[in-house]
Amino acid sequence: MQITDWLPITAKEVQQRGWDELDVILVTGDAYVDHPAFGAAVIGRLIESKGLKVAILPQPNWQDDLRDFKKFGRPRLFFGVTSGNMDSMVNHYTANKRLRSDDAYTPGGQSGFRPDYAAIVYTKILKQLYPDIPIVLGGIEASLRRLAHYDYWSDSLKPGILIDSGADILLYGMAEKALSVLLEAIMDGHQISELKSIPQTAYITNSNIYPEPEIWSDVEISGYEKCLQDKLSYARNFKIIEQESNKMNARRILQKTDDRLIVVNPPFPPMTETELDRSFDLPYTRLPHPKYNKRGTIPAWEMIKFSINMHRGCFGGCSFCTISAHQGKFVVSRSKQSIMRELDVTTKMDGFKGYISDLGGPSANMYRMKGKDLSICAKCSSPSCISPKVCDNLDTDHNPLLEIYESVDKHPAVKKAFIGSGIRYDLLVNEFNTKSDQKTNDKYLERVVLRHTSGRLKVAPEHTSDQVLRIMRKPSFSYFRKFKEKFDFFNKKHGMNQPLIPYFISSHPGGTEESMAELAAETKDLGFKLEQVQDFTPTPMTVATVIYYSGVHPYTLKPVETTKKLDQKKEQNLFFFWYKSENRPAIISKLRKMDREDLISRFYGEKPFTKPKTGNKAFPKRNRR
Repeated sequence: MQITDWLPITAKEVQQRGWDELDVILVTGDAYVDHPAFGAAVIGRLIESKGLKVAILPQPNWQDDLRDFKKFGRPRLFFGVTSGNMDSMVNHYTANKRLRSDDAYTPGGQSGFRPDYAAIVYTKILKQLYPDIPIVLGGIEASLRRLAHYDYWSDSLKPGILIDSGADILLYGMAEKALSVLLEAIMDGHQISELKSIPQTAYITNSNIYPEPEIWSDVEISGYEKCLQDKLSYARNFKIIEQESNKMNARRILQKTDDRLIVVNPPFPPMTETELDRSFDLPYTRLPHPKYNKRGTIPAWEMIKFSINMHRGCFGGCSFCTISAHQGKFVVSRSKQSIMRELDVTTKMDGFKGYISDLGGPSANMYRMKGKDLSICAKCSSPSCISPKVCDNLDTDHNPLLEIYESVDKHPAVKKAFIGSGIRYDLLVNEFNTKSDQKTNDKYLERVVLRHTSGRLKVAPEHTSDQVLRIMRKPSFSYFRKFKEKFDFFNKKHGMNQPLIPYFISSHPGGTEESMAELAAETKDLGFKLEQVQDFTPTPMTVATVIYYSGVHPYTLKPVETTKKLDQKKEQNLFFFWYKSENRPAIISKLRKMDREDLISRFYGEKPFTKPKTGNKAFPKRNRR
């Protein structure tokens, strides 16, 4: 390959192309990997496809004389800014707010190559250096912070990111359609400041002067200052924001901050199959830029370089997850032809040994699943199509996915194709997904067990308490038990011994120390020794985060118990690791204080401690001195 096969990231590479001026410069907190799984590459290739000259400025140094920000000079049209594939604060800190020692999106996994709140920092620097050049903000950090939001790391309510950053316009979600319209308008001679009617964009205007919507109706939510004074107002806002984000025909959202107004235009309709194919078929090298060759591999790329993403979006609507908030709840799938083209390219990559690490998506088994009658979907505002039950209008047929698996398996260069991104197990449980075809579900699961499990299969029941699961928008744990029975049956049928790896969350709103103890006992009874448990991290634009901050559920405004103190979080987490001898005394002590001696015997096989009827303090014989 030639260096010109990548988008330029140095002034020398711009000169090698014979360019004396750039149309667009993209600034990103990630290293540049020219692959469709990396946002800056997707946006850069899209801009290039319009015939424009684009360069990427990856991980610029924001702490020196700012020479990185100056090396390309002024772009003719605009700067595009993103923090990268992750919110920079999630990238930097653990759930306990400890600074991470690594960064998966940096060569060698090194940390320290992007600032906190990177989108804001980059934008402010660019506005200082080039005050007259427009800035277009995008990516997940901007998308989830487009309106007033709770920021866990500063423990404060912040205004929409346009206020703090000073960017001219924000594109939220998977923004290829919004960007295409924006580029066409600019190339037609329009200024970004004039563009107020592009769907899936947000901008700031005077609170008393804003354009009347041409086709949309408006909904004004409580202003930032009111939310600061009243957490219930903030909670009420979220219900409106989430519902409008999940409608096919949404309203325009308005929110005041002082004398300014953030205007969030409704989203575009979901991409078509053809549009999504076009995005994946852009001329990616699928490789990190050669500049990084001596700095070590980029862990995030190593993880996905032999994987294939088949669709976008997730209709699960889980309360703690930002996927549907950013990608939308309507699943958009690639054509089989596009998937197979990418497979051909992947199998020819250096180092490919016949194994596809993941055939997946946000949830691997949602491929081609959508509403049977889209006119019904057009009237719906529910954030989830499967909670509290599977919608009767949802097509959950796994046959299209089975067809993909069969074609991939027939590819002469493929030995095995695995599912690494996890599946929605509840879609395969007929007692939950009652309108689905049991034979197809079983055929799918059997094939996954036999052909597509790399030693163990990841699923995410998340909790065992029905009370917590309702808040999470997840099904009852009883359905996981039924799924495990099926999974074990197919393993036994084929003489295999592949374990399930269930994922759980501790300290989620609604969860208590006692419910954690019950979770640990339930999973022990099923034969699990949990290796890793995710502590709940409040991130913008989720139900669970609103509950964490406001203390109430945004849909009912009823109080929800939430663990916030670090020592209480650690106490919940302790129960997951009941099998570690050093945890045993503390666990027994805690269970006795809860009056849950019944759980002691489930963990350790000991006789439960009982209170004496006489009122005299009694101890089991083993404790007498």
